[in-house]
Amino acid sequence: MSGKRRAAGPASKSPGNKQPVRPRTRKQKVLRVVKWLAIVGLVGVLILTAGFVVLYRMTDIPNPNEDFEAQTSFVYYSDGKAEVGSFATQNRVSIGLDEMPQSLQDAVVAAENRTFWSDKGIDPKGILRAAFSNASGNSTQGASTITQQYVKILYLSQERSYQRKIKEAVLSLKIQRTKSKKEILEGYLNTIYFGRGAYGVQAAAEAFFDEDAKDLTLKQSAVLASVLNNPSHFDPANGRDSRQALKERYAYVLDGMASADNITQEEADKAAKHLPKFPEIKAQSKYGGQRGHMLKLVRDELHEHGFTDEQIDGEGLRITTTFTKKAMAAAEDGALEQRPEGFKDKQLHIGIASVEPGTGALRGFYAGQDYLDSQINWAVAGGMVGSTLKPLTVATALQNGYSLEDTFDGNSPYEFPDGLDVVNEGPGDGNDYGDKVSLTYATEQSINTAFVDMSNSIPGGPDKIVETANKAGIPPRAPTKKYPGIPDKSIDLEPDALVTLGKARISPINMANAYATIANGGERADVHVIDKVEDAKGKVLYSYKQHTTQAFDDFPDGVDVTTAAGENATGEDIAADTSYALQQVVLDGTGANAQAIGRPAAGKTGTATNDDGDVSSSWFVGYTPQLATAVMYVRGDGDDALNDWLPSYFGAEYPTRTWAAVMSRDLVDTDVVPFPEASNVSGEAPEDGHDPYTPPPAPTNTPKPTRTPTVTDTPTTEAPTETPTTEAPSESPTDSCGVLGCESPSGSPSPTSSDTPSTPPSQGGSPRGARGRVRSGARRR
Repeated sequence: MSGKRRAAGPASKSPGNKQPVRPRTRKQKVLRVVKWLAIVGLVGVLILTAGFVVLYRMTDIPNPNEDFEAQTSFVYYSDGKAEVGSFATQNRVSIGLDEMPQSLQDAVVAAENRTFWSDKGIDPKGILRAAFSNASGNSTQGASTITQQYVKILYLSQERSYQRKIKEAVLSLKIQRTKSKKEILEGYLNTIYFGRGAYGVQAAAEAFFDEDAKDLTLKQSAVLASVLNNPSHFDPANGRDSRQALKERYAYVLDGMASADNITQEEADKAAKHLPKFPEIKAQSKYGGQRGHMLKLVRDELHEHGFTDEQIDGEGLRITTTFTKKAMAAAEDGALEQRPEGFKDKQLHIGIASVEPGTGALRGFYAGQDYLDSQINWAVAGGMVGSTLKPLTVATALQNGYSLEDTFDGNSPYEFPDGLDVVNEGPGDGNDYGDKVSLTYATEQSINTAFVDMSNSIPGGPDKIVETANKAGIPPRAPTKKYPGIPDKSIDLEPDALVTLGKARISPINMANAYATIANGGERADVHVIDKVEDAKGKVLYSYKQHTTQAFDDFPDGVDVTTAAGENATGEDIAADTSYALQQVVLDGTGANAQAIGRPAAGKTGTATNDDGDVSSSWFVGYTPQLATAVMYVRGDGDDALNDWLPSYFGAEYPTRTWAAVMSRDLVDTDVVPFPEASNVSGEAPEDGHDPYTPPPAPTNTPKPTRTPTVTDTPTTEAPTETPTTEAPSESPTDSCGVLGCESPSGSPSPTSSDTPSTPPSQGGSPRGARGRVRSGARRR
């Protein structure tokens, strides 16, 4: 029997012989899910951990936000102590932790982060809370440690998102390793916002309690710690609800301090009964009054010295200016005292500037209005200067060989070959002063025709007058480092035939400096407002270097100009004679109201007219040996009419009276300093016909026999004295002693005991205060 045998081993399964599969139990399914979730979770944790490690290593600590790294720069008066104001991106001053009371430190920790001293700088719960809140589309969620808040302020934006929150956590961990807890707390308390515009505890202490941070009490510290959470909501100044909310938060902070054993529960309960008193903080803008104008001048000059706005606003500079409280107050008080009643700053603008001779320091000024009302500083903007420019013509004439006694045409009109007529103000075609008016008397009475003749009689006169003005301290039309000023250019200062009459627009600051040059013997110092700049650590970054330049030593070649003593004239001699002429303006001329200061003074009045023929500016610029001050009155945009508006528009009136009011305040408790005597320079005049006036000899009277008196006496008769036809009627000479000295019988004070410049009889009867005008339509005085 045959057949195949089955191989040894288990029987094979055929497709038709399947075994049934047992179904998984519920427990098995759950375990399977848990297993996979554990695997995914572990992988996720590993990935997140790896990612966090990579992110930690790749994240560098960025540069601090500039606003919070910045330091306030302070501006001081000339004493370096009294504060003018400050420059800052924020109202913030950094102080050390040792200057912050312990009660303040403890209160802030109790209010914001009670685990601050023990945590690692982050709040994981806060991060998760913010992440889920933002992911669900709800309002963004905060909650951060002090370290995280500090990081956010110093390094990040104020955006509230989970991405920023993660970066905040990474940086917090890094900061925790690079800074101590005390350093973090100090930085936080110097940067966090407390409300009322105050960043940092020092500014907050001043804003809420008018105290320095180091002097804060427990109750005050608890208040500042309370408002951090929501400065607007917890500020008691915002009403009853805010005050009540603050009181509840305040109690929470005190309770936290007691729990941390910073204070006893008894101290906490006692303090919680009442909020501290909040003093009335005077609301005052740092730019109010003249302060804004002062800070603007300082910022502009800092720019000129190469400082950037970033440095000015954020590097904690200490800037000492030239301003004095006395001079600033004198300018403002003098302006307000003499301003005509009923005229306000909105239309009437009074620009005043006081410059110290020899230093160029701008000691005081008045801009014309409160900075908050208008940012135009009329002490800088200026206006047409009129006859206040004439002293520069005097100095130019003296350098070119003329003397105080030399004469010029004072008759009206003065006619130019091209048909232009210049007249002296008065009835009809103006006042005639005679064709032999001395330089001194022309200055005293501000005779336009004589000054136009003077300018025309100097070779290249207009060009030389402009050059003298530049050297004295009046900048040219285009800015130049050689002739700086405030501002650094003058409008319409052009070398034409009428430059001497002052059509140029110049600032009171630069006019005051030009007269300060005369007061300083012709030595010009550049006008400036900054004396010194230091950094936050006291290192000097800039210091004004005192220097002067002689302005009046440009004597023409071949012209020997000597003094009365026979010595070669110097710029100082030119200044002395110019100053002598300007003293006569005060003693017996258009500036007589300046005598009110009760000491020797010199100066010049001036008015100017606009294109419509209306008087648009009125001036007086004057000085003593210690101080030069310019006063300007203008209206509207600087070209509006003063005539038929002001009670008087002459420079001899309101401007001169204002000048006296300012200078009287400036010079109180200072020595009375005399002017140097005139040098009486003279040389070979560049043009004939200007010799000093010599009156003709009086006719010889032949004595006649007299009769023996009888019942009726017959008076003796003599031939009348002949009066030259070129002269105006003479005034009987009188001895007049005023506050500033005595006049000579001729009507002009003698410059020295000898070599007195003569004043021709024709000048004695000239009307006082005459104002000149140019017939072409522009009046000048």
